[in-house]
Amino acid sequence: MSGHDVPPDVGPSKTCRMRNGVAAPLALLLGIAASGCVRQELRHRIVEGHSPIARDAVASVETARFSAASFRASDGTALSYRFLAPSHPEKGKRYPLVLQLHGSGGIGTDNMAQLDRLARTWAMPDVRDRYQAYVLVPQFPTRSANYGPAAADQHSEPSAALHAALELVEKYALDEPVDRSRIYATGFSMGGSAAWLSPMLEPDLFAAIVPISGIAPDNARASAFVHLPVLVIHGNADTENPIASDIRFSHEIARLGGASIEFREYEGLDHQMPDDILPGYWWRDWLFSQRRR
Repeated sequence: MSGHDVPPDVGPSKTCRMRNGVAAPLALLLGIAASGCVRQELRHRIVEGHSPIARDAVASVETARFSAASFRASDGTALSYRFLAPSHPEKGKRYPLVLQLHGSGGIGTDNMAQLDRLARTWAMPDVRDRYQAYVLVPQFPTRSANYGPAAADQHSEPSAALHAALELVEKYALDEPVDRSRIYATGFSMGGSAAWLSPMLEPDLFAAIVPISGIAPDNARASAFVHLPVLVIHGNADTENPIASDIRFSHEIARLGGASIEFREYEGLDHQMPDDILPGYWWRDWLFSQRRR
């Protein structure tokens, strides 16, 4: 995986997926002649032997570790947000920033519900000490990403609230010692969809994204992702946000020549995060190794 091979503790895996009787890499090669373009082979790994992350996996993490603040965007949209600063800051040093995007269960204005399990993993002492970074967790008063029911052309569209969150990132990066070459986005479900959409709205902002169980944009948007490192995580038994849109969009990025996209498909996992997301050094190490060109 881009020089960061999957460690042995993530379980057995296969290197390609069989679809309609044809291995995915072979199907990609067969499509070259028809499309008339040079395409990359999508790095698509099927991961087996994993359960959903435990419900109480971050029960010991105190939400008070996240400082509270608010922001008003130029269009008047008000956002509450939580943030973590580096636990051991050094004078004169700049740090990465992670935009942590919540699922639909976090919609509101209480500045608390957005601190879902994925967000709280960043405040676990070993994770926080290992990854010295700013972590922004905005709370959306409405959906950040919109998409209809499962269909062949299912895709996500951004909301005005997501624009406001990206404006918050820009403001925060001006006010704090943020390394602008290392700004990242991740999230689960609606948050995974918003992670997909964020670089589309701000092509020069993000160094990499990790969308988890989200709905990808329309294929017409794929050119914006050709040079962006993307690690896609999705269970193939997900009926709430079916994996098909992520597969569709990832292959389109590869078809356009994108060589920095990697796909981890979890066998039998429904609409949940896999248990190897925590502590998740493997994916966080991958994320923090990426720098914007």
